[in-house]
Amino acid sequence: MAKWTPQHEAPEPLEGPVVPTIIGGTIVWFVLFLVQLPFYGWYADHGHTWWVWTCLAGGGLGLIGIWYVKGRDAAIKRAEAARTL
Repeated sequence: MAKWTPQHEAPEPLEGPVVPTIIGGTIVWFVLFLVQLPFYGWYADHGHTWWVWTCLAGGGLGLIGIWYVKGRDAAIKRAEAARTL
């Protein structure tokens, strides 16, 4: 069997609005956490408290993601500005 090799160049990666996307996702995680808090007793009775804590963890990781993508975006803009000089 022959080894598969690509027949064309890979396309350039798409750059979209990364920072607003990550911010929106983080907000969704925190909203889900807040919506589930009033039902914590029900989740505890049925052994599903991990749902609540998963949403909180998603929001926390989203905050790290916001910090990361803002730094990445700034680095890309700095590199672009240095390249145009």
